[in-house]
Amino acid sequence: MTTPAGSGTGFGSVSWWGLSPAVDLQAESPPVDPDSQADTEHGTPELNVLLLGSVDGRHLLRTLTRAALWPRRRFRFYVLENNMEAVARHMLIFSLALEDPEKMGLQERSETFLEVWGNALLRPSVAAFVRTQAGRLARLVPEPDRLAEQLPWLSLGALKFRERDALEAVFRFWAGGEKGPEAFPMSRLWDSRLRHYLGSRYDARRGVSDWDLHMKLHDRGARVIHTSEFRRWRDTGVAFELRDSSAYHVPNRTLASGRLLSHRGERVAARGYWGDIVTGPFVAFGIEADDETLLKTSNGQPIKTAGEITQHNVTELFRAMAAWGRPRATQGDPAQVQGDADGSPEPAAPVPESFTVHFLSLGSAQTLHHKSCYKGRFQLLYVACGMVHLLSPELGACVAPGGRLIVELAQFLVDLRQEQLQGFSTRVGELAQAAGFAPQPGARSSQTFARFYKAGDSAPSHKDPAVGSGTPPPEVLVPPLEATNPPPEDLTQPLEGGIPPSEPLKQPSESQASLLEALVPPTGSQTPKPESLTVPPETNSPIPNF
Repeated sequence: MTTPAGSGTGFGSVSWWGLSPAVDLQAESPPVDPDSQADTEHGTPELNVLLLGSVDGRHLLRTLTRAALWPRRRFRFYVLENNMEAVARHMLIFSLALEDPEKMGLQERSETFLEVWGNALLRPSVAAFVRTQAGRLARLVPEPDRLAEQLPWLSLGALKFRERDALEAVFRFWAGGEKGPEAFPMSRLWDSRLRHYLGSRYDARRGVSDWDLHMKLHDRGARVIHTSEFRRWRDTGVAFELRDSSAYHVPNRTLASGRLLSHRGERVAARGYWGDIVTGPFVAFGIEADDETLLKTSNGQPIKTAGEITQHNVTELFRAMAAWGRPRATQGDPAQVQGDADGSPEPAAPVPESFTVHFLSLGSAQTLHHKSCYKGRFQLLYVACGMVHLLSPELGACVAPGGRLIVELAQFLVDLRQEQLQGFSTRVGELAQAAGFAPQPGARSSQTFARFYKAGDSAPSHKDPAVGSGTPPPEVLVPPLEATNPPPEDLTQPLEGGIPPSEPLKQPSESQASLLEALVPPTGSQTPKPESLTVPPETNSPIPNF
């Protein structure tokens, strides 16, 4: 039944983009311990960050591009998602960000990212790029040696064999293993989701769109989102129209995922679009900017739209990421590359330290503490609002004493009313306290994130001086952020709105099955056991788990 706030299913069960601005994770982590340099390889301290539901890699990109403002550190990002399609998108995004500038110019890379990341429909040239990259990644996933040689920043060692098989299957689908638009009829699937969400209000969808934008998103801090771009995205799924509208007609297969549905009394795996249809990808890069001139207003109206700000921010991110791609292009150690450059006639720019992105097994959040290599390892834990149910004492045991916790709040989830947002924030505080964290003293007030620290010998302050530098830490792009859309209903339930049945998957995707509504109501002092992160596949994996 449709309510005044919609059917409550607008956020979907899979998140493809963050619903909060990108944040510099190093600005939110504890200060560098000078004594730790003697215990780390090459004498450079490490920053170990565990991210639950980071979705699109924006926090990682933001952190890497601002690394020059901080003392040198080696970055170890441990990413845990709730489906293999999100892992595949991470890999595609980083491959694009680190693409050789001689093969792909800055503007082309930025525009390709915007379309693949936030558009339901692509231009033919961008779709061809996705097919090419997906085919390459599909060949690398089953060959660890070649993968380590060509993508040294990536580690899939923690994934199970069946998860690697599923990851390869995702890339094969992206590469066009199943030909024709009917393999993923995006326009029809998008319209079906809208009809299911709006119900009897479908014919008045433009009025609903304007209400959600002006009375909710604008009031919550996203005033730069323009009416025309928001309407276009709500109607067609195209958020960033960088060319003529007729150029966008190829379905974006990277937005496809699997889900268990009931069909004639049986549970079957189906492929479809189960993502966000209410907020859009504008918040992640489009409502904050380092260049404050982009946020100016004239006669009370912003002079730039969220799409224009997003394009500017992404272009600057990719420009800075070129420094991280150079050492890998030479296939050498960054320190050695710098040493060779010192002997050349022209001085070389400083080469950043290395980074590695480790993808963890789906559903492993509650078992990480059993492994000694993870217990007390992380200086920073990031939890998206759709993964809050995984915040537990077991997960807290993986954070080092004095470490930080950042939890994304539900500020930009438009179906939630103000009292529900407050209830969600209260629930987050209860879960954090039960996991061994306390509110971070001195943290700036934020409606987007909640900040905590793990009690150690002393309580950390919010602003930490950079070790070895007399300058204060740089300002972050926005309050720490990241958002995974909380799923509206259990994945095993059929959609009442009737999304047309799509082609069954060979291997069902594991997707998040918890409800945001289950997190909102206040509870007692005891923390309930978190729900299972994944839905078991209907069929056994051809390769056993280890």
